[in-house]
Amino acid sequence: MEKYPHSDILAYMPTILPITIAEQKEVITLVDNYIECATDLFKKKFSAIDVMFDLKGRAAGMYKIDKGKRMIRFNPYHFSKYPEENYRETIPHEVAHYIVDQLYGMRNVRPHGKEWQSLMLNFGVEPKRTFSYSLDGIPTKAHKRYAYTCGCMQFEITTRRHNMIQHGKAEYSCRQCGNRIKPMEKTA
Repeated sequence: MEKYPHSDILAYMPTILPITIAEQKEVITLVDNYIECATDLFKKKFSAIDVMFDLKGRAAGMYKIDKGKRMIRFNPYHFSKYPEENYRETIPHEVAHYIVDQLYGMRNVRPHGKEWQSLMLNFGVEPKRTFSYSLDGIPTKAHKRYAYTCGCMQFEITTRRHNMIQHGKAEYSCRQCGNRIKPMEKTA
């Protein structure tokens, strides 16, 4: 299958396909190269880090600590659409977060603070915070919505607000009638 399908049958699918396994290996090699660069720069050995290609939505990359496990997550669709930009900017950006965490601890520094900025400059990359390219053809997250009503109208609320209501941590009222909103009763 070609990387950018043009078939009418596939019109409902994203036009961008994720990067291949070979391209993922190339990204992992670049991550390792930046970690090695940091090792030379700080004269300190940094462990290899797990690299995942499971990120979806607007973000091109993310450094994450989950239950003590450190990982870098990349969006394979972003890398497919903008490979050079991601190789040049996103990979060092996320590796810099990992190295700064290893050197200073994430709670001791700002995410894009002077330590991160300095490391980005040492990597030879302008320390920019965000990715600003078109996301056309890149699948984004579909956020679940919940149906609520106040009596005069129906609302679609986010998962976060739904959970706050369900756990008794928040109440929301209609701006029109002032009544508290409640979950819609399911009809069979």
